[in-house]
Amino acid sequence: MLKNWLYHQFDQNHWNSKGISLLNMLSIFFILAAVILQILETEQTIYEPNKNLFYWADWVLAIIFTLEFSLRLWSYGLNPQYKGIRGRLRYLKKPRNIIDIITLIPFYATLGSSSWLWLRSLRALRVFSLIRHRVLMSAFRLLYKAVSSRKTELLVTLILALTMLFTSATFLYLIERNVQPETFGSIPRALWWSIATLTTVGYGDVTPITALGKFVAGITALIGLALVAMPTGILAAAFSNEFQKRREEKERVKENCLTDVY
Repeated sequence: MLKNWLYHQFDQNHWNSKGISLLNMLSIFFILAAVILQILETEQTIYEPNKNLFYWADWVLAIIFTLEFSLRLWSYGLNPQYKGIRGRLRYLKKPRNIIDIITLIPFYATLGSSSWLWLRSLRALRVFSLIRHRVLMSAFRLLYKAVSSRKTELLVTLILALTMLFTSATFLYLIERNVQPETFGSIPRALWWSIATLTTVGYGDVTPITALGKFVAGITALIGLALVAMPTGILAAAFSNEFQKRREEKERVKENCLTDVY
């Protein structure tokens, strides 16, 4: 009875109610809590005065995740695909379970110690475990479909962006190389400025000083705004189309159900 209840709680494909099951909701909550805790640990002004609090919070979360993983592994034996020892091993090979194991190893390897921070930082990978939940998986599928449906248009914008990137870097190299050899003495050096200008408003650490160089920089910045807007518009239209398709499919299913009833 308990095993069956756990299986239907953990496996969203067998969850008959709407939304996310209780155990998966708790799982999401603790995953986010663990990631936030990991982020706060890197801030020494917060971590140093609260070492004991972080230590015990790490222990509690490690026990919760270990228990959740063990119960999930045990309950998934009800699935014929994962029945028996070989089935469990097959289940452990799934990417989401590998991520869970990787995020548990650092804690037990360091036993909650504040040393080996780089190893313990791997726990932040647990955020990828959120992907296994049905609602989030549905969103990722929608994202994949939207991008796939517009891959040609997105490829064109990428080619335009790369063309503009190297063109602007080449022009700034030709114009500024004699007055700023350290920053514009070669095209690879000028590429840093070109990337910063095309993707943002620039960082200010590398700027042209000649009049012609400033003119080219202004044109590059304006074109950069247009290049950023292009994929945004393409993806927005793709998402709109996918949402419309999903809505039409749901309405079609409802109509078919009503037809079968009558």
